[in-house]
Amino acid sequence: MSAVPAALVKALGQLGDRAVVRVAVKSIAITLVLFAGAGAGLYVGFDRLLRSGWFAGVVPESFAGTAAVLAWLLVSFIAFWLLFRVVALAVLQFFADEVVAAVEAKHYPALAASARPLPLVREVAVASRSLLRALGYNLLALPLAALLVFTAIGPAVVFLGVNAVLLGREVTDMAWLRHHTAWGAGDEQGNPVPRSERILLGAAIAGLMLVPVVNLVAPLIGAAAGTHLVLRRLAGSVRG
Repeated sequence: MSAVPAALVKALGQLGDRAVVRVAVKSIAITLVLFAGAGAGLYVGFDRLLRSGWFAGVVPESFAGTAAVLAWLLVSFIAFWLLFRVVALAVLQFFADEVVAAVEAKHYPALAASARPLPLVREVAVASRSLLRALGYNLLALPLAALLVFTAIGPAVVFLGVNAVLLGREVTDMAWLRHHTAWGAGDEQGNPVPRSERILLGAAIAGLMLVPVVNLVAPLIGAAAGTHLVLRRLAGSVRG
């Protein structure tokens, strides 16, 4: 039986812990500020573009403001839907150690001693690779999603599948990277969580990220659940 449901239940049970709440406040605030800033810049750009000479005779001056708002709403909605999970996960990477450490301390104290927090430079590198990987895979999936747009559910299934693979890897690597040197593995290689469990967890988190409000804490749930999957395997190796 898969360990994913149990890991998700344990992760949900720890959302009220002070350390997890602290990370939630920081990561949600930064994510929303980034989107708010990008949204404001996007609106200003559309407004100036539609009032410029490029659209003279195409968009009446009196309609330029309304057209800018409509274009901003459409592009912002699409960008938020496509990029929220990418940005939220990239932001969480900088605070992942705090979530993983909270799970270690509460459920796996014997393994806490072997953990090695990532230095800031390494966190930036990991977050950057994660962001580029997510953007790259989602861009590659766009043509297929476009072909399936008339099926209504097709694009959602495509992106859910892509992000299930991505998220499953990212949220388990958050914990594995703190322990991999103690287990003789290099970088992300040797992640002990089976691919099937990673994809199942990734699919669950990708699904949660489609739910308004819940999507704000979904990355935290994923990070905590991914930590359980990794440390459960490591704990089993120690006992073995």
